[in-house]
Amino acid sequence: MITNLRKVAVVGGNRIPFARSNSAYATASNQDMLTAALDGLVARFGLEGERLGEVVAGAVLKHSKDFNLTRETVMSTRLSAETPAYDIQQACGTGLEAAILVANKIALGQIDSGIAGGVDTTSDAPLAVGDDLRRLLIKLNSARSTQDRLKLLTAVRPGMIVPAIPRNEEPRTGLSMGEHQARTGARWGVTRAEQDELTARSHANLAAAYERGFQDDLITPFLGLERDQNLRPDSSVEKLAKLKPVFGGPDGTMTAGNSTPLSDGAAAVLLASDDWAAERGLPVLAHFVTGETAAVDYVGGDEGLLMAPAYAVPRMLERVGLSLQDFDIYEIHEAFASQVLSTLKAWEDAVFCKEQLGLKKALGAIDRSKLNVNGSSLAAGHPFAATGGRIVAGAAKELHARGGGRALISVCAAGGQGVVAILEK
Repeated sequence: MITNLRKVAVVGGNRIPFARSNSAYATASNQDMLTAALDGLVARFGLEGERLGEVVAGAVLKHSKDFNLTRETVMSTRLSAETPAYDIQQACGTGLEAAILVANKIALGQIDSGIAGGVDTTSDAPLAVGDDLRRLLIKLNSARSTQDRLKLLTAVRPGMIVPAIPRNEEPRTGLSMGEHQARTGARWGVTRAEQDELTARSHANLAAAYERGFQDDLITPFLGLERDQNLRPDSSVEKLAKLKPVFGGPDGTMTAGNSTPLSDGAAAVLLASDDWAAERGLPVLAHFVTGETAAVDYVGGDEGLLMAPAYAVPRMLERVGLSLQDFDIYEIHEAFASQVLSTLKAWEDAVFCKEQLGLKKALGAIDRSKLNVNGSSLAAGHPFAATGGRIVAGAAKELHARGGGRALISVCAAGGQGVVAILEK
């Protein structure tokens, strides 16, 4: 019988520096990167040979051979081969959802420890052949004679051998994430100046975090990189203002600067019960309190693709009896500066909060000085499934450094989904 839920400790995290697509990690696979992130975590906390409760991770883009990616990765690390592992995938929310799954099992007493994480590479994205060629190749494989094979090969046409290049688009709309967000940003009146200001602050905050050593025990160098490749310490509003729009047409406000680039990388975070951590002399940076997921109808409805966190957060706050202002730091994933600002404007809007969220009044504004205090995805990059692990580990360390506090985490995801969570020290 389960009588009391246990507290879930965030012991610490590790990731590799995030790289821009087709650069430093161009030849690295998902398994290579996730192995590096996990091995760094194992080394940092002395987990060599340890049998953990489970490892949960995933990738948004992966080859068919990676159907058991997380388990294969665990068996490539210095963890005990008896550690169970499995894959999940919830687009950009994968890493945070993995943390929720592990945390829930620890809270219920089903396991005492676990690792949550994620990895993604757009440099090694799988290329698919068209259906016509795929069917022909299957027939070719089962052909019984050379004559039958030659006959099938003569049916191949030039157009059949052109691979289907993966596109960052929603299958139900044919629009990219950026195109969707351009519409949402326009709806909420998000200005170019606001976006560039938030972007410049993200770069400045991440650069400052590196300079004061905050990232030293959160990152393991990999393939020559020691810092996130997308980071621009000299970024400024003035420099960002010179960039041309890439979404929303010639009058658009979203640029390559205030949108996250395609990125490669991996991240992992170690969660445990307080007793498990204490027995091994490991720190408790913070506690993983709760999480929530939500989805919106961005196809048949009138809501924006990336607005699900605007719905998930108030549901979670109501459940735990907190207000939006009851937090010391806010970690909102910066898929686009426009997305962050649209969400904040929605929470400040009384009509939206009453009609869409069913609240009596607006959730209200947050103190912007508490937002992404160590930088976020606009500066670090965004390897889809890896972002959640980066945020959880960084937020927990920040709370620990402050001696206490509460963190709100929010991650938007493709498919009109959102994953949010609360950490507390």
